[in-house]
Amino acid sequence: MAWTKSPQGLMDLFAESLPDHPAVQPRKMFGYPCAFVNGNMFAGLFGDGVFARVPPDLRAALERDHGARPFEPMAGRPMKDYLGLPDAVIADEGQFAAAISAAFRYTAGLPPKAAKPTKKPAKA
Repeated sequence: MAWTKSPQGLMDLFAESLPDHPAVQPRKMFGYPCAFVNGNMFAGLFGDGVFARVPPDLRAALERDHGARPFEPMAGRPMKDYLGLPDAVIADEGQFAAAISAAFRYTAGLPPKAAKPTKKPAKA
């Protein structure tokens, strides 16, 4: 399955909308820009869409007001706690930045993710 690259404008908007906080850790996941805090991913791009781990109250509002759906990188395989942000939210820079900031604050309150031990290379 070939994934499409995110549009440059969306990548720029995502980078500009990340909270200006030292705990924000921008990284790539499957070749797409994502953002982490304390080892937990809080938002990212996937193709021409954006997903975020938003607090339950914002999640309910986005589902009710915009028909937001759970984020599914593969059909039928939703990522628990992640919501695909609706196009109307992405198009409104203020609302988009607010959703990303809410995702950051919510995820920052979760327990830090423990680092996985590195694997030793296989012997030849």
